[in-house]
Amino acid sequence: MAERRFQDVWVDQCTATRRIRDDHGVKSAFDYLVGEKLMTFADAAATRPEFARELPRFVAEVRRIFSPEEIEDHFARIEREDRAATEAASGEEIDWDTFDTPEMVGARRARFLALKELLTAAQLGTS
Repeated sequence: MAERRFQDVWVDQCTATRRIRDDHGVKSAFDYLVGEKLMTFADAAATRPEFARELPRFVAEVRRIFSPEEIEDHFARIEREDRAATEAASGEEIDWDTFDTPEMVGARRARFLALKELLTAAQLGTS
């Protein structure tokens, strides 16, 4: 059996996203690809160069799958949901042994905002 290339993983995820979109709608497809797969990939790219090298191609493919309006709408929805969850949890005692530390949450939020910027930019640059 042929060895899988590194980029085959995200390419397969993008292919699956098209099926998810057809079967379950844009929200499910966006949550799967951007909220789950791309965020995980970006987390890995923060410390692994082989992921960092592939990230721009993955982002470009996400921009082909979703329209700019869909991307804007779903990032706005995710941010609304996060605010609502944060407000609902305010005042509750947090057990940090079962959740990410504040530093981890901050780093993940920074990656989320960086991905949002890449996905919503008028055009991607090259260097």
